[in-house]
Amino acid sequence: MRKLRRSGKIGEFVSIFVNEKQRCVYVASDGGRVCRPLVIADRGISRVKEHHMKELMDGVRTFDDFLREGLIEYLDVNEENNALISLYEGEADTDTTHIEIEPFTILGVCAGLIPYPHHNQSPRNTYQLSRMDTLLYLLVYPQRPLLTTKSIELVGFDKLGAGQNATVAVMSYSGYDIEDAIVMNKSSLDRGFGRCIVLKKYSVVTEPYDRIVKPQMISSKSGYVVDSKMQILDADGIAAPGEIIRSHDLFVNKHSPKIIRDQAKPGELRETPTPVTYKGPEGETTVVDRVVLSTDVNNRLCIKFLVRHVRRPELGDKFSSRHGQKGVCGTIVQQEDFPFSERGICPDLIMNPHGYPSRMTIGKMIELLGGKAGVSSGRFHYGSAFGEPSGHADRVEAISETLVKHGFSYSGKDFIYSGITGYPLQAYIFMGPIYYQKLKHMVLDKMHARARGPRVTLTRQPTEGRSRDGGLRLGEMERDCLIAYGASMLIYERLMLSSDPYQVQVCRTCGLLGYYNYKLKTAVCSMCKNGDNVSTMKLPYACKLLFQELQSMNVVPRLKLTEA
Repeated sequence: MRKLRRSGKIGEFVSIFVNEKQRCVYVASDGGRVCRPLVIADRGISRVKEHHMKELMDGVRTFDDFLREGLIEYLDVNEENNALISLYEGEADTDTTHIEIEPFTILGVCAGLIPYPHHNQSPRNTYQLSRMDTLLYLLVYPQRPLLTTKSIELVGFDKLGAGQNATVAVMSYSGYDIEDAIVMNKSSLDRGFGRCIVLKKYSVVTEPYDRIVKPQMISSKSGYVVDSKMQILDADGIAAPGEIIRSHDLFVNKHSPKIIRDQAKPGELRETPTPVTYKGPEGETTVVDRVVLSTDVNNRLCIKFLVRHVRRPELGDKFSSRHGQKGVCGTIVQQEDFPFSERGICPDLIMNPHGYPSRMTIGKMIELLGGKAGVSSGRFHYGSAFGEPSGHADRVEAISETLVKHGFSYSGKDFIYSGITGYPLQAYIFMGPIYYQKLKHMVLDKMHARARGPRVTLTRQPTEGRSRDGGLRLGEMERDCLIAYGASMLIYERLMLSSDPYQVQVCRTCGLLGYYNYKLKTAVCSMCKNGDNVSTMKLPYACKLLFQELQSMNVVPRLKLTEA
């Protein structure tokens, strides 16, 4: 059957898979199977010869001709289990059935962007993929990586990069670089390192009966002026593109009809202003990038705003190299306090050396060497996966020779002076360029604190979450820690006084909740119908609510008071 497929009698994507355990042959032709092309080898000798390749380069042959003549075939996952695939022709032996066309094609697009992935511990490459897919941000000054791969060129990632080549010194500095934190150079940030553009979309849907009104004028000493919160509105009552918008500014001046409850004119409609306000980060200047007017399915007017914000890196912003080595900015140091090399080069970042031993990302060290050699020799070095034998990846020996030729140490280490004392450091420092990416986790989007604020109507406890200006929850585990310390008054304050304190009247006779009659100025128990044995006590409102909900289900919780 495989001979039939190779000769073109059966479709090239049909897979024939022999299952030894079940002693049967599976033939699969269903859609959705991922297949990849491999060169067929007879007893370890490739069917594709040099004259075939020459014809391909001259344009006489195409890839389909290789398939038709049985030189190449597609295998799916199951059939790969029956094949013995060699990475290179030189490594093939008599048992080899297939040879890779090019080993870096084993990896996909995102994994192909990692330099020297075959020198890294495999989970690091996986982490990098998840960061690549979801977490990158648009930079203002992107660069192409100094250490590139064949995949990067095929995909065109070098045309529009997503990171910058940072000069990294691997050393400990200041103590603000513990646990993967990185120390950044303030002058590099001033020059635009890691600066990114954040675009956010806001949409406003208006009902057919709504009216968008031009901004109101208010009288002042100098005559009539536009209200300060409506400064950015155009004559049509919608925010104009290119205007600087701040928090609590209006971006649509909308009026809606509302029924007024008036005894003289029942059911009359009156227009009331229902403006849409912008809730952005406090103290930051964002710009309205563009405004789009459209209609939705129900023929309502839909106004969409794209708001642009240029951010420079600050403490707590997250960065990552291409090897899954993420780190937050621990501190920003003035350039004059930064260490510098004999040539006067100051690093952009300082990375803690403890990030290497346990993670085993050797690819990152080779990237630093290759980038340094590339800068000094003026050419891009390559680091494709499994590429050393085929020349798609530069060997470390060759890189070291380039470094020595240009007056650097073969190991990539430099003689460095302290920026604070001006004396040379005791050790040589591993320093060179590494491609760093900015991730979307930024402090500005996550920072949150609250003293007092909104509460949930049902339980009277503080709301939850940053978007609703919520409280910071002291959970069960934190409570357990406080119990272990014996800090009872702190628990009392956090769990009740700062949350939902409430005063209740409890009957000492029946143990049920009563109420306070403000006319008679006495507390009354609704079961006993008198207020003789009623005491007042403090209780969390959620607890009172629980008792009442239990009573609604015919379960009667009774409170027995000891100190009444």
